[in-house]
Amino acid sequence: MGCLGNIIWFLFGGVWQGLSWMLAGLLWCVTIIGIPIGLQCFKFASLAFFPFGKEIQYGGGLASTLANLVWLIVSGIPLAVAAVVNGALLCCTIVGIPFGLQCFKIAKLALMPFGAEII
Repeated sequence: MGCLGNIIWFLFGGVWQGLSWMLAGLLWCVTIIGIPIGLQCFKFASLAFFPFGKEIQYGGGLASTLANLVWLIVSGIPLAVAAVVNGALLCCTIVGIPFGLQCFKIAKLALMPFGAEII
């Protein structure tokens, strides 16, 4: 399901979620202090483009928690809401359920991206 799922995902919605992560990364990189956050966005854009066959492991410490709080206020909520709405629409059909679950995985990542690692 990995390769075929990624192709279908990319063509029918993954490109928009990946581009939204790229846009968030570009906006963060405009400021010098936001470059580390922007680089994290670019890393997770690759997951948003092709999520099948990849898992996310959460961890981190105090610095990750503080970065997640700043991220949540500035960029996390819009990305998470978009992914949840997309996932809910996809889960309305039997065929779309695996794709909707990937949206929910990305929505969780949009709320807590720092300290997360793609496996």
